[in-house]
Amino acid sequence: MDIVFYVAALVAVLTTIRVISHSNPVHALLYLVVSLLSVAVVFFSMGAYFAGALEIIVYAGAIMVLFVFVVMMLNLGQETIQQERAWLRPSLWVGPGLLSAVLLGALVHGITSLRHSIIHVQLIGAKAVGVSLFGPYVLAVELASLLLLAGLVVAFHLGRDKEAQRRTEGKA
Repeated sequence: MDIVFYVAALVAVLTTIRVISHSNPVHALLYLVVSLLSVAVVFFSMGAYFAGALEIIVYAGAIMVLFVFVVMMLNLGQETIQQERAWLRPSLWVGPGLLSAVLLGALVHGITSLRHSIIHVQLIGAKAVGVSLFGPYVLAVELASLLLLAGLVVAFHLGRDKEAQRRTEGKA
């Protein structure tokens, strides 16, 4: 499982660098998805299966939907169709696709080598997670949700088309 950890960590570092360095937000989001999936594989390789599953469900699922929604909301205009065609080129998907294939290979290698090792698993139920999240960490969970909501409102406010808004206000 050590090789799986190191390969997933390398993929996480490479894709995170691409997220930071990419100027196109859609390309950066693709690399961010691969980065979050590689962090989940790191959790799986360390034996934290529940944390890995939560990483996939919460971050790679829900948070990425929020990011894609914000990007879609900010790219309103006539040139949207041409932008979408440019984003759907196969060359765009080569980098994230290759890194995802490397990550999948590392995960398959880790699963096949799992038969030879003994792992002690402690099952954690949904009730324990709920009590933990909404017990001592309820303030942190609520603050994180308010932070995401504030970020969404600020992104909408900064990304709106002020010229189109002036035209619609002038007509009314």
